[in-house]
Amino acid sequence: MLLSMILVGIVAAIHIYILYLEMFVWATPKGMKAFGTTEQVAKDSKSLAFNQGLYNGFLAAGLIWGLVYPDETVGQHIQLFFLGCVVIAGIVGSLTAKKSIIYIQALPAFLAIIAVLFQW
Repeated sequence: MLLSMILVGIVAAIHIYILYLEMFVWATPKGMKAFGTTEQVAKDSKSLAFNQGLYNGFLAAGLIWGLVYPDETVGQHIQLFFLGCVVIAGIVGSLTAKKSIIYIQALPAFLAIIAVLFQW
């Protein structure tokens, strides 16, 4: 159980960090480096990135909700739902935006799903 909680927490933390990058530093050198964008692209897509960041925050909130939910079984179901959303988002992102998203987003979520299912 401890391993699954740690992995779900890591996935939530990743999404909080993505929220920060997309909502608050998108058009800065740090944000542009993280996402491989140019200054013009970052400027033109700033409002879209802000919106994406919000969605990443929702994923993190759902994962945290699943971790703290008082009924352990229901909490695990919540975690599995949001982890599944993260895996799908990671796959889509790797196909449409940047290939490395599969490793940054989808792989940790997939490992967390395994840990939750086996109650590690």
